Amino acid sequence: MLPFYAGDAQTRAADLASTVGAAVTPPLIASACAAVESFLHTHTFDQQRWFFSLTFPTLISRIFGFEDSSSAPRHVTNGGWMDVASSENQPELAGKIFSLLSPNGPLLSSIAECDRVSLVKYVFPSERLPEWCHYMLQSAHNCRILMELFPIFKSPIKEYSTEGGSYQVQLGIFDYYLFWFAYYPLYRCNIEVSEQLKVRRNKKFSFEHWSCSIPGLSTAHKGMANKKRGGEGSSLYMCLLHVYLQNLIPLRDKNVREHYSSSLLHYTPACDGSASERAEIFLDIIILFWLMDNDFPPLSKDSCKSLGVVLPFKSIHREIPPTPGTGAVINVFIKYLNLRLREAIEGSDQIESVGSLGTRSSDSFDVMPNRGFLSTYSVGSLIFNIQRPFYRYILRTFLFLSAETSIKTAYQAFSVWVDYLEPWSSSINEFADIYESIGRPAKSSVNLLSSSSGYSPRWRQYVLENYLFYTSLVVHFIGFAHRFLHTDIELTLKMVSKVMNILTASSELRDLVKNVEAVFHAKGNPPSKSTFQSYFSKYIPTIQQRLHDWEDGLCESDADGSFLHEKWNKDLRLFVDGDDGGQQLLQLLVVRAESEIHSASESINLSKDLESLKSRLNQLFGGCPTRTSSEKGKATDDESRLRCEVFTPRTSSNQM
Repeated sequence: MLPFYAGDAQTRAADLASTVGAAVTPPLIASACAAVESFLHTHTFDQQRWFFSLTFPTLISRIFGFEDSSSAPRHVTNGGWMDVASSENQPELAGKIFSLLSPNGPLLSSIAECDRVSLVKYVFPSERLPEWCHYMLQSAHNCRILMELFPIFKSPIKEYSTEGGSYQVQLGIFDYYLFWFAYYPLYRCNIEVSEQLKVRRNKKFSFEHWSCSIPGLSTAHKGMANKKRGGEGSSLYMCLLHVYLQNLIPLRDKNVREHYSSSLLHYTPACDGSASERAEIFLDIIILFWLMDNDFPPLSKDSCKSLGVVLPFKSIHREIPPTPGTGAVINVFIKYLNLRLREAIEGSDQIESVGSLGTRSSDSFDVMPNRGFLSTYSVGSLIFNIQRPFYRYILRTFLFLSAETSIKTAYQAFSVWVDYLEPWSSSINEFADIYESIGRPAKSSVNLLSSSSGYSPRWRQYVLENYLFYTSLVVHFIGFAHRFLHTDIELTLKMVSKVMNILTASSELRDLVKNVEAVFHAKGNPPSKSTFQSYFSKYIPTIQQRLHDWEDGLCESDADGSFLHEKWNKDLRLFVDGDDGGQQLLQLLVVRAESEIHSASESINLSKDLESLKSRLNQLFGGCPTRTSSEKGKATDDESRLRCEVFTPRTSSNQM
């Protein structure tokens, strides 16, 4: 390493910042990456203070396409380096950027050294945080609560300084980078939504544009023709996310330090923090930006009451779906956690001896409840932390997505949900494609799980811990399917069939879900004295409490298409008889699908799909007959009118 004086390093860092800021084409970007690596290799870590003070903010701006990382970012016409590498099909350039930002690359290695001595601190702009989080930073009391709830805000390197009665979030270099890394998908998705709205306003009115929104005048299959763009589907970003997950939440818990001796797992903000603490911090960042984001209320009612938190402006936050496009990055995250959990569960010989959800007391749902079965594995503890925000993320998509939104957005969230429903099907090969797109082979810390498997009794406790994902969320999804059936009948039927296939692929899984709901409706008086009835009864109080808590604030009066108007978040309806039960609602969906197909302007051959769906419904509900279109006329006028009102598509203005 060549010696440089401090003044020399400062001048070189300033020149490098100019070089990075001007890099907007592939050749200039590649040259800037090489210049950054050269600077970091030829300066000692104490001289790198000038790099992180002068160059690093500009580097973040150019990588992600922000105009200024220290203030509210605005769209840059040329886009960020990630966008350029993805949109212009530049695998070699993507590889260079990946090498610069990879865990063992020169940038993050230098960050680790500088953070060990707290060389530089940054203030992350609070307006880039979720709005509810920004509000909590306005008072000392709420700041203390925020620090209790999220480790990312209570680490020794995080400090709050008073300025004008508000508080600022001070971060070390690595955490500052992770905050912007997590914010990038939200930023890109919002930019794309704005561009789409601008295109819509500029479109000239014509019969073609008008007719394409009317069922029967448009093609019945719009499908998934849209290609992935920028932030929401960038293979480079997905690769980086996956490799950060591998390093911060490794697949194997044992021998972590030996296996990752040269990786980020040796980096720690507090010098000697454990790997589990670093994983928890990364998880908090993902929950804050991707899952909670614009959710309201972000905390349970009981938690707010016990902590003395009052979050105002609830009316502003109503009927807001998750940020469009975030499903793609969340899917990578869920797939990775599924893989970790599958290795833990299928590699364990003591599944039956672990604790269970039913061991919790009725009042244990607070900030830090007993984790039961999931706490047996370190990854299970991480999954437990995401359950409520993840459930609400999917539910808000099903309830509040407007009819004008592309079904691609809904399908992304749907894909994340169904992956979560069957973690036993996860495979390590699912990540191979994103690495191939940047010209790199996929690497993994294990050579296991190369193929998927099916449900087995080993997964029973997992299903019970996530029971509402298999029941209540299914009923909400049926409502979503009814409201969006006319927009893309083929894709909607495939989505419904996928859920039915999961629930009926294993008779053990089907019976488990069915029997627990039967015990739930027994109201403490099991219908029989069988062993399983007695066993499942201990789970009911927790399921009831979760149902109330996880759907809190998402009022039925705000959700067109909801069926639980009278028993909102108080009852399970999947196997209940009646017009608002899952069986009747699915039968009606089949009838409506047949009617849509017959009235379509173009020939659509979905007879096999419909017959397959009917067969699955018979398996799920015990062979009960499914109504056909010829029987549709038997419904009374009042029943038809009521259902028509329930399934009226939503628009952005909440008008018909």
